[in-house]
Amino acid sequence: MTLCISLAGRPSNIGTRFHNYLYDELGLNFIYKAFTTTDLPAAIGGVRALGIRGCSVSMPFKDDVIALVDRMDASAAAIDSVNTIVNDDGVLTAYNTDYLAVASLLEQHGVPADSTVMLRGSGGMAKAVAAALKDAGFSEVTVVARNEGTGRRLADLYGFDWQPGAGEAAAELLINVTPLGMAGAEEDALSFDLETVAGAQTVFDVVAFPAETPLITAARAAGKPVITGAEVIALQAAEQFVLYTGMRPSPEQVAAASEFSRA
Repeated sequence: MTLCISLAGRPSNIGTRFHNYLYDELGLNFIYKAFTTTDLPAAIGGVRALGIRGCSVSMPFKDDVIALVDRMDASAAAIDSVNTIVNDDGVLTAYNTDYLAVASLLEQHGVPADSTVMLRGSGGMAKAVAAALKDAGFSEVTVVARNEGTGRRLADLYGFDWQPGAGEAAAELLINVTPLGMAGAEEDALSFDLETVAGAQTVFDVVAFPAETPLITAARAAGKPVITGAEVIALQAAEQFVLYTGMRPSPEQVAAASEFSRA
């Protein structure tokens, strides 16, 4: 049996259920397990030494893991952020399927590249979103981040603007890439105020659990098109599945796996 795992600061069963569903659906002798760690170098050493085929990487490990792999795929190297590691006979290659998923969703939802954008957040996932925006031709982007150091660095990297808070600014595309709205201590928090939501054309929240965050709920109530974190996590996990197994599930199988993972 081939083992794949995830490493996250706050492990969940969403990825575990998604991957294991597809392994069963496609008759593959694979199994997927979720872990956390306080010793990242030892954990990645275990991936290499034990022949673990694939490793999903979540916060807070997406940047620190770079020094521990052998090769960086272009999807990860372009943004210096990793969410997937593939082990080929002890050689570890890093990828970023978050970037691939975001780029695909912007295209699928037909978001115009001349839209003004407010991107709230400055961590590893925000870097993937910013890179996808830049590569898709978005130029009028403001990074909103309380941490001036990380916020300015991200904005400067892609030629965007930075400001510490959303304030009264308006944008046609709002993107939340912070934990605000995530199940837990901040699950009731709204990452953009209602007036800002009302002035937007599209609202995108990368928080995957719950899929119906306060921001998404407010956007739906205001009649705005939305892109949810559930869509992001399903697409990025599907790309991981392909990297691990060499098989691409159908869109219907991905949708079924996503529904099962959240049940």
